[in-house]
Amino acid sequence: MHLARVIGTVHASRKDENVETATMLVVQPIDSDKSPVGTPLVAVDMVGAGLGEIVYYTTAYEAVIPWKDRTSVGMALIDAGIVGIVDRIDLSAEEQS
Repeated sequence: MHLARVIGTVHASRKDENVETATMLVVQPIDSDKSPVGTPLVAVDMVGAGLGEIVYYTTAYEAVIPWKDRTSVGMALIDAGIVGIVDRIDLSAEEQS
């Protein structure tokens, strides 16, 4: 799983029928210090995340599994899926240095 901050939304006039009801958000991957890492990506929101929130997401086939469990679709075209909202990040003293 990876950490990211929600930085935007995606509105599509046409979607694959298996993700028509999906909310898609733009997320910026971050590290444990909440600093941006890499480039933003689009992820299907499965938890009701909002703009500015820190979330964790999964990619590849693991991103499809929660969507399949939540809906009655078979295979869906999902590369990344938000599966949790982060309340806080606690680091040990060793990890902070």
